[in-house]
Amino acid sequence: MFDNLSEKLQEVIRKASGNAALTEDNMQDAIREIRRALLDADVSLNVVKPFIANIKEKALGEAVLKSVKPSEQLVKIVYDELKELLGGEYKPLNLNSNPSFILMLGLQGSGKTTTSAKLAKKLKEEGINPLLVACDIYRPAAIKQLNVLADENNIDFYTLEGSKNVLEIIDNAINYAKEKNNGVLILDTAGRLQIDTEMMAELMLIEKKYPVNEKLLVIDSMTGQEAVDIARNFDEQIGITGIILTKLDGDTRGGAALSVTYSTKKPIKLVSTGEKIEPLENFYPDRMANRILGMGDVVTLVEKAQKAFDEENAKELEEAMLKNTFSFEDFLKMQKQMKMLGSLEGILGMLPIKGLNKDDRQKISHEGEKQLKKIEVMISSMTKEERKNPDILNSSRKKRIAKGAGVSLDEFNKFIQQFDMMRKMMKGLGGFKDMMKGKNQKAAQLNMINQANKMKHKYRFR
Repeated sequence: MFDNLSEKLQEVIRKASGNAALTEDNMQDAIREIRRALLDADVSLNVVKPFIANIKEKALGEAVLKSVKPSEQLVKIVYDELKELLGGEYKPLNLNSNPSFILMLGLQGSGKTTTSAKLAKKLKEEGINPLLVACDIYRPAAIKQLNVLADENNIDFYTLEGSKNVLEIIDNAINYAKEKNNGVLILDTAGRLQIDTEMMAELMLIEKKYPVNEKLLVIDSMTGQEAVDIARNFDEQIGITGIILTKLDGDTRGGAALSVTYSTKKPIKLVSTGEKIEPLENFYPDRMANRILGMGDVVTLVEKAQKAFDEENAKELEEAMLKNTFSFEDFLKMQKQMKMLGSLEGILGMLPIKGLNKDDRQKISHEGEKQLKKIEVMISSMTKEERKNPDILNSSRKKRIAKGAGVSLDEFNKFIQQFDMMRKMMKGLGGFKDMMKGKNQKAAQLNMINQANKMKHKYRFR
């Protein structure tokens, strides 16, 4: 998401670095380019106008520091405005009652049912026992879909067969939740092809009868500026408390995210990517502003690592590293855990690597993942004993493995050399355990950045 906008804004800032100071003349060019970048990103004109006005006022006002470089001043000004445009600060879900009620809203096709399951999975990982309640009395397929998703992810599910009364369904679900000790009821309400009176009347009845904690509107980020109209209509009629943006990875422009919060004054609370049932992610305006400006999001990456890495496996890997007993099997385990962080391109997007654009990320990601797959094949061609003990690989074994993996002997020998170098480096590494526990994060972050920089220089000019 935001790839196009990010590249254009970073280009504006690079141009500003050649100026001795921010003046009215050189700022006109920068502001013109920023305006064009926002409009190209499908940001609403009603949002662009005040955004540009604020940047211009700050850039030419008394707040500009003479001791700071123009490009740094511009980055700070644009960052502050982007952060405010995206909501200012992180707004957590309000789940302060037991049970808590989350009313899921959205038009048909917005991904509301899938998002309900993703939300339930997120809450369950956080130690909350959620209940998915099928409140779509018009589409049996929606009930079936929610039931299947609940079963696949081991989440409690409730429906009242044959009932056409949504209030009756919720009443029975509350009793069911008491038996199952569910702390949060996620009400997957009916969607429509368009907002209509009947739809809103049903939602108002639910809101009036039950102490709803959150009214979350699910919006497909691919809808662009139309998302603003949808959000406004729902907010005017029922008063939403927050927004969930889906398919962030499918929208390279990002206009919906930049427009919807400003237009409704309601925060984006959660976001999701893809169709798989992965937990929703909290939305942090400051981190997103950093990513748009090419400053990365290492905090989120480290948080993902803490969740993805199995503590017991991490301890075993650390011991293998420090004792120089790191094997090919350990390498595969590490690779499996790294995959849980997401794609290599996504990881690179969270690292603050100066000058690394979308094309660079894709090139590095493609080359890196192709190489990792090839390594997997080479290791798979080894015997169990060879995978556990790299030191027994003699000339005949290497020839056999290379032939079995379909690579040249030279290519296999290069991999072995690189693996041996990695083992030697690992022997001197400390702090891996600390990183897993959330300590020494700064050192972990610097290590990730250095590794990404090495990859950039390795593949960029091929």
